[in-house]
Amino acid sequence: MPAVPSWLSDPLWDQFAALLPPRAGTDPTHPLGCHHRRIADRIVFDKLLQVLRFGCSYQGIADSTCSATTIRNRRDEWIQLGVFAQLKTIALNAYDVSSGYCWTTSPSMDASPRRPAVARSPAVHRSTAASKA
Repeated sequence: MPAVPSWLSDPLWDQFAALLPPRAGTDPTHPLGCHHRRIADRIVFDKLLQVLRFGCSYQGIADSTCSATTIRNRRDEWIQLGVFAQLKTIALNAYDVSSGYCWTTSPSMDASPRRPAVARSPAVHRSTAASKA
């Protein structure tokens, strides 16, 4: 069962695949000249969507198509290539365009409706514990 319907995952994959560098199916530098074929990036991408959607471990998502180690290794490879950082920028820009919000003309960051709650200064909370005095 897919984690995300194809009408949503296909456009996500198209954006994601455009950020990936081209790779050979096998490693041409392998000493024996043959090696296991590289698992398709689309399979690993779908597995990562399943992890995000269902909140389970990589081991729980792994099956005969892709191992948990492959999922983690490919995730780390994509992080090092900066693919996820680029995807985040694309997603935020798309949200800004769709919502009509413009960061450059915003009067202040404190007035921003999109500013995450963790970025605001914490409120002072009174202690309800008995005083030691």
